[in-house]
Order: sequence, then C-alpha cells, then structure tokens
Amino acid sequence: MPANNSSLPFPVDGPTGLQSFAVLLRTMNSEFNRIAHKFAQAQGLHLTDVLALIAILDADVDADEGPMTPGRLRERLSLTSGAVTACIDRLEKAGHIRRTRALDDRRVVHLHYAAAARRVAGDYFRPLAQSTAAACDRFTADELAVVVRFLAEMNRELALLSR
Repeated sequence: MPANNSSLPFPVDGPTGLQSFAVLLRTMNSEFNRIAHKFAQAQGLHLTDVLALIAILDADVDADEGPMTPGRLRERLSLTSGAVTACIDRLEKAGHIRRTRALDDRRVVHLHYAAAARRVAGDYFRPLAQSTAAACDRFTADELAVVVRFLAEMNRELALLSR
C-alpha cells in the first residue's frame, strides 16, 4: 500500500482524517502530561526534572546513542547550561540519578537512572503500563505493527520540527 505524502489527498474530516488525528494526539499528550505532573508533584520534582528522567531512562536503553550526558540532555530539553546543571543536581540529590565518569575520557560525565528511583517510577507508572497492555490486547499483532510504525513516523516528523 503506498504511503500518503503531500501530493496525495488526505481527508480532513472523518475517523481517519487529519482533524481526528490531531484531536486524538493532543488528548493523549494532555493525558501523559497530566500523569507526568502528578508524578512530579508526588516526588517533589519539577516537570522539567521528569522530562530529564525520561530522557535519561531512554538513553540507558538505547545502545546506539550511549549513556546520556549533560550536554545531550541540555540539547534534548532545550535548556541553558545552568538550567540543566540545576536539574541534574536536583535529580541527583533526590536519588533519582547518578553521575559516572566515562572510562575512556574522565572529563565526560554520564547520567544514569538510579535503581531505587527506577523501582519508584515502576511502581507509580505500573497502572499506565497495565492500561497500555489492556489497550494493546484489543488489537491484532498486524494492527499494532501499523500503530508502532505510525508512532515512529510521528516521532520522526516531530523531531524534524524541533530542530
């Protein structure tokens, strides 16, 4: 099946129209933000701190990019050097992250999600994981493959917009 591109007509209205996608994506984003705010409040953190934790967690599992560094975190969150340093200091003081020095270059600092904080987040977000699993159970493997492909393409497009 050919992919839609800007030269092909795309419906604006209807269940698969651009307007429906926009509303559903905004609603999902709002719900994720609400959950992130509640976690931040429960942990005595700023929302920026939670966004930093997510970036650090994602970097810990992404072998291609390697561990998160303060510089990459600054770029990812569009923060100043001072703001990212304050964020990292808060997260380290609260026990959410740990800093390590790179073995090959001691000047490079790596940021890692602390094991205890990972357990706290796991406990807090377990209902979200269960809800995600319940939603996935309503789809076939082929349908989920399309959803994953769509989300990957949306993330790619959004990354292009933020550059």
